Amino acid sequence: MRFLIFLLLFLAANSTIYAQNINGKITDRETGEAIFSATVYFPELEKGQLTNENGKFTFSGLPRGTHKLVISLVGYSSYSTEITIPTSEILEISLKASAIEMEEVIISTPFHQLQSENVMRVARENVATLNRKGAISLADGISQIEGVESLTTGVGIGKPVIRGLSSNRVLVYTQGVRLENQQYGDEHGLGISDKGIESVEVIKGPASLLYGSDAIGGVLYLNPERYASANNTKTEADAKYFSNTQGYQGSAMVSTAAERIKFLARGSYSAHSDYKTGDGKRVTNSRFNEKDLKTGIAYQDNKYKADLRYNFNRSKIGIPEEIGDQSTDKAPLLPFQKIDNHILSLENKLFFNDSRLDFKVGYQFNNRQEFEDEHHHNEEEEHNHEEESHAEEHPALEMHLETLNYNVKYNLPKTGDFETIVGIQGMHQTNKNLGEEILIPDARTTDFGAFATTHLHLEKWDFQGGIRYDIRHIESDETEETHRHQEEEPHDHQHAEESYIPAIDRSFKSFNGALGAKYNFSETFTARLNLASGFRAPNLAELTSNGTHHGTNRYELGDATLNNEKNFQVDLSLEHRNEHFEAFANAFHNSISDYIFLNPTGEILDENAVFEYTQSNANLYGGEIGTHIHPHPLDWLHWETGFEIVRGKRKNGENLPLIPANTLTNTLRVEFEGNNKLVSKYAFIRLKNVFDQKRVSAFETRTGGYTLLGAGLGGTLDFKGSELQISINGNNLLNKNYISHLSRLKSDEISNIGRNISISAQWFL
Repeated sequence: MRFLIFLLLFLAANSTIYAQNINGKITDRETGEAIFSATVYFPELEKGQLTNENGKFTFSGLPRGTHKLVISLVGYSSYSTEITIPTSEILEISLKASAIEMEEVIISTPFHQLQSENVMRVARENVATLNRKGAISLADGISQIEGVESLTTGVGIGKPVIRGLSSNRVLVYTQGVRLENQQYGDEHGLGISDKGIESVEVIKGPASLLYGSDAIGGVLYLNPERYASANNTKTEADAKYFSNTQGYQGSAMVSTAAERIKFLARGSYSAHSDYKTGDGKRVTNSRFNEKDLKTGIAYQDNKYKADLRYNFNRSKIGIPEEIGDQSTDKAPLLPFQKIDNHILSLENKLFFNDSRLDFKVGYQFNNRQEFEDEHHHNEEEEHNHEEESHAEEHPALEMHLETLNYNVKYNLPKTGDFETIVGIQGMHQTNKNLGEEILIPDARTTDFGAFATTHLHLEKWDFQGGIRYDIRHIESDETEETHRHQEEEPHDHQHAEESYIPAIDRSFKSFNGALGAKYNFSETFTARLNLASGFRAPNLAELTSNGTHHGTNRYELGDATLNNEKNFQVDLSLEHRNEHFEAFANAFHNSISDYIFLNPTGEILDENAVFEYTQSNANLYGGEIGTHIHPHPLDWLHWETGFEIVRGKRKNGENLPLIPANTLTNTLRVEFEGNNKLVSKYAFIRLKNVFDQKRVSAFETRTGGYTLLGAGLGGTLDFKGSELQISINGNNLLNKNYISHLSRLKSDEISNIGRNISISAQWFL
C-alpha cells in the first residue's frame, strides 16, 4: 500500500512537468455557428468534456503521442480524427448536420473506433434506450438487439443467445473482465443489474482471437457508466414501476471528479412478484428481488491512468415449476436461488511517447446457493414450516467459484498505416462445493493465451487480422455420492455408483486466427467480410456430470473424453447509410466441429429422464437485415424494420436445440426537440412478429408463432441545472397468451409474461 501511495504521488508530481494542453472549437459546417454541448472525447484516454456556449473546449495534462479524438452530438454525424500531442495548433472542427443517430466508440474491439471505421460489425445499444422500451431486466433488454435473444426461466432468469449459441459459448465481459458465475447452467442468469451499465456491445461470431475460450459464439460486452467530467459533480435518482409483476426498481448515483481523481457510487434495489400470463394467471414462484452496489475510483495524469471498480450483486430468484397459488408476495418460495456476485477490477494504463501498455486484473467471487423443498420430504406434514426454515438455513446446493484473471496488452508504436497490439491473457479459477448436493466436483481451471492483432488503414480499404494460442488445464477431485443420498438411501448401492464422479486431469490447446476486410465503395456504401476461427474447451458440467439436476429436472451424464469444440465462421456485412436512409444486411455461416450437446438416452434415473453429453459436427447459418428511414423534411419521423433468421443442424441432418424462431420487428417512432421547459419528447409503437418454430430437435416440440404490440412515450423537463426524464412504456399491450421457444417453462406449458405497463422517472442534477 505504501508503494502504491508513493507511486501515485510520484506520478502526480511528474505529470506537472510533462503536462500537455489542447484547445479547439466546434462549429456547424453549413452555418458556421458555434455548437454548444458537443461531446469531445479521447476514447483511448477515456477523457472527455462538453463544448461551452462558444463551441470551445480545452484539455490539459494529456500524454504525448498520437491519440484518437471523437466529436459527437445528437443531430450531427460523429467525427473522428487523430491528434498528435504536443501541438500548438487550435483545432477547428466542423460537424455535418444529420438525422442519423450519432455513432459511439466501440470498446469491445481492440482499436477503439467508431462503428463506421470498424472492420467487424458490432451491435451497440445504450441501456437507457433498451430500458425506455420497457425492459424488465438486463437480460430482457439485450433481446431487443438484432441477432440476440434470451434463454429464460420466467422473467427473473435470462441468459444471452447470440445467433443460436448460448451458455459457455457466449462470453460476457463487465468492468473490462470476463464474467464467471457458473454460466454453463441454463437456469443461471447474468447476475448483473442494468443500473450502472451505460451501454451493451455484441460481437456476433467467434471472438477467440481477442478473448480466448468460450467466445466461440460471440461476446456480450457491458460498458460501465462513466465518471463525471473533471471538476464536476453529478447525481442521479430514478424509480420505476412494473404493472404486471407489481414490481419496482429504485437507484441512486453520485459521481464527483477533480482534475486527476474521480469517484462514483451507485446503489440499486428491485423486487417483483410472480408474473401474470396473458390468460390472467400468475406463475407461482417466478418472483425475484435484487440488490446491487457499484462503486469506483480513478486516477489519471499524462503518464498513467488507473480505474478501480467494485460491483456487489445479491439476487434471490424463485424457480417456477407450476401455476399454483396466486399471490403478489415478493419473497421467493422454495425452491429458489440465492446468488452473491463480487466483482473487483483494476485497469492500469501507462502512456509512452508513441505507445501504450494496458494491464487489467480482476477478482470474482460467486456464491451460488439453491434451496429446495425436496430433501426433507420424509418428515411429517405438520413440520413443513420448520422444514422450510431449516432448508433456507442449509442450502441443498452451494458452490463457491473464485476467479482471478488478467489481461495485458501493448499497443506498439504506429508504423505507417499499421496499428498493432500484442498481449497475453490468463485465468485461475477454483470451484468448491459446500452443500449436500454436488452438480460438478471441486476443481481448478487455469488458462493462458497469447495473441497479436494488427490493423491496416488505407484510403478505401481497412484490413485487420491476427493469431492466438491458448491452453486450458482442468483438474478436478474425485467425488463420492452426495450426503443426501448417503443419509436417505444407504441401501441403494447402484445409485451410489451412479453418483460417483472420478477425478479428471486434462489440458486443451488451440491455435486460432481471424482476418477481416472493409471496403468503402462510397461515402454511403460499405462492405465487410470477416473470417474467424474459435474454440471452446468442455466445461466441468460436460466433463463430469453424474446426477440429478433439479433446476432442469433431468439426470445428466458427462463424458471425461470430450474434445475441444472448434469453429470457423464466414461473416458478410453490407451497409448503406446516408442522411435519411440506412439499410444493412448481415449473413453468416458457422461450422462447428465436435459440437457438444445433451442427448436423451431413453433411461430413467431418480424419476428423471437421463441425458448424456455427446459430440457431433454442426452448422449454423442465417443473418439479419434491417432498414431505418427518416425522410426529409420530416427528420422527427423514424421507421425501423428488422428481420432475423437462424438455422442450426447436426451433421446427420437433425436440428440443434434452442434455435430462436424467425423474427420480424417494425417500429415507428417520433422524436421532437422541445421548448424552453420541455427539452425533448418522443413516442413509439412497435410490432414484433415471431414466426412458428417447426425446426426443432429430437426432444423439443413445435412452438407456435405470435405477435406482440408495444408502445411508449416520454420527455425531458429542464429545471435550470437539473433534468427530469419521465416515460411510460407498454409491452404485449394486447395481452397475448404465448410461449417462447426459448422459454425453459415451455415443457410445463407455462406461458410468458402478459401485458406489462412500466412507468419511470429519472432525476439528473
